[in-house]
Amino acid sequence: MLADIAIRRARPRDIDRISQIEQESFVDPWKAAVFAEALSYFPESFFVATVSGEVVGFVLGGLEDTGEEIYGHICNLAVTPAWRKRGIARRLVERVEQQFAVELATGVQLEVRVSNRAAQQFYRRLGYRPALRFKGYYANGEDAIVMMKWFR
Repeated sequence: MLADIAIRRARPRDIDRISQIEQESFVDPWKAAVFAEALSYFPESFFVATVSGEVVGFVLGGLEDTGEEIYGHICNLAVTPAWRKRGIARRLVERVEQQFAVELATGVQLEVRVSNRAAQQFYRRLGYRPALRFKGYYANGEDAIVMMKWFR
């Protein structure tokens, strides 16, 4: 079954489907226009997972340069509910990490809700560790845990 899943770079025509998956996945979803803008900024690190040509998941990341380190930032990741628990999210994260490494990033950062234990466990299995906590990061005032994975 996983052999039928393809990972490729996102295209402008994918934005509506990405937005739909976002709506299904989050209580405070991004709008389609935000994804379209992100695709224009980060075309090399915005990927979709497809099954028989249908987009079933996506990951959006970008590079950040602190002046001392260049690191990848996973901004958004989601898989449509019908396709969850099949390794798609893991494959998407691995693909964006590969892109960050090619672009000489030293690690990857992401934020996850304090209440989202399942996501925290998922990222821990992939080698991410909590680094710090942002108070009131999300629109509803919930804190975020910043998780990091270093390549070196």
